[in-house]
Amino acid sequence: MKNYKQLLLANRAWAIELVEEKPDFFERQAHGQNPEFLWIGCSDSRVSPEQMTMSPSGGMFLHRNIANLVSADDLNLMSVLQYAVTVLGVKHLIVCGHYGCGGIKAALDGGTTGPVDEWLQTARNVAEAHWEELGSQPTPEAKANRFVEFNVRDQLVNLARTATVQDAFAKKQDLWLHGWVYDIRDGRIKPLMEIDRDTTLEEVPHPRRVLLTNDEIAAAPPISG
Repeated sequence: MKNYKQLLLANRAWAIELVEEKPDFFERQAHGQNPEFLWIGCSDSRVSPEQMTMSPSGGMFLHRNIANLVSADDLNLMSVLQYAVTVLGVKHLIVCGHYGCGGIKAALDGGTTGPVDEWLQTARNVAEAHWEELGSQPTPEAKANRFVEFNVRDQLVNLARTATVQDAFAKKQDLWLHGWVYDIRDGRIKPLMEIDRDTTLEEVPHPRRVLLTNDEIAAAPPISG
């Protein structure tokens, strides 16, 4: 585990190496940003959007919070969204959850207090809305994984309902919303759904189930061929 001094030394080495490779890199960075994507993801330290997508510096505007939640009461996110869509003109809004999410597990299991407990109410609302399916899952792991998928779906719908997005849709602005899930077991991003200005939000379907649990993988018959 690096201590803070090692972080500073690593930063210096990174900057020197980058200038050697691209002498005008920081000069170009100073002129501004022109990202095509806004990424709304989880704060989990294992989930690094730019790393997992190999995005170049300046290519992705970022917002992260516990359990990748979208709430109209979150002034931080609403400000990021407004700036990304109306000023930067991003074309793609991505809500990306991940399997093994501690926030999702806490929303299921309880035991939280203080700000975290209050924050997770948005996720608990998702669980309540989809409990008929969540409650029928065969294992706690399967329930948590399916909850992650439902949460991405509902947060994407929440995002589509915001004033910023609705205004962009009304103006025929090029804007697409994507719901993804990152699997920390294999490093792959799994697309769940998309929303655009022609989507009827009241008819957005449940996401398809994309992840097998470890137990299901072990119990699956061998692939013949």
